[in-house]
Amino acid sequence: MSTTFPDFYAAAPVVTMRDPLAAFLGAAADGIIDYRYEDAVRLAGHSCPTVASAFVMVRAALKALYGEELPRRGEIGVDLRDARDSGVTGVIAAVATLITGAADAGGFKGLGGRFARCQRLAFGRDIPGTMRLTRLDSGAAATVAARLDGIPGDPRMGALLPRCLDGSATAAEAALFGELWQARVRCLLLDHADDPAVVLVQLQ
Repeated sequence: MSTTFPDFYAAAPVVTMRDPLAAFLGAAADGIIDYRYEDAVRLAGHSCPTVASAFVMVRAALKALYGEELPRRGEIGVDLRDARDSGVTGVIAAVATLITGAADAGGFKGLGGRFARCQRLAFGRDIPGTMRLTRLDSGAAATVAARLDGIPGDPRMGALLPRCLDGSATAAEAALFGELWQARVRCLLLDHADDPAVVLVQLQ
């Protein structure tokens, strides 16, 4: 049985990376891999403003660091401001790892001194944003944050959420809650992915 996602996922921005390890091992022609929002949803197991904001934050930081050049997966460091177990930091970090390849001590150790991805993801850093991406070849860095207060959720969700959680919602109410929840994600991905008032980027 195939997975059926909301239609707007396919219209969301795509992040294209060049992964030297994938090229070396023949996993992708020239190491070029497209990362789509569906990939982040599969990784997280759900779609929410946090997953979507992590996706667009990484995308914005990569655009700032590489311009028209394809970013090189596995050659990027990622720092998170908050601790690993703080709030949604772990979810954001997982999406960042998916796209950039940056991993902590448990990550890939490399082949013959090349292609390592471990020790490139860190938490609890003193940075002026949610996350910082650093090019390991040049040292250039971009700090990003997302301001989601400008993309409010539908007020009807406030009444629907507790009913959905305790099982008292009707099938129609549960379906409506899911639609309203995804509507906010859609707005972020399709209308605000390039909005500098929502996705804040600071080059360092």
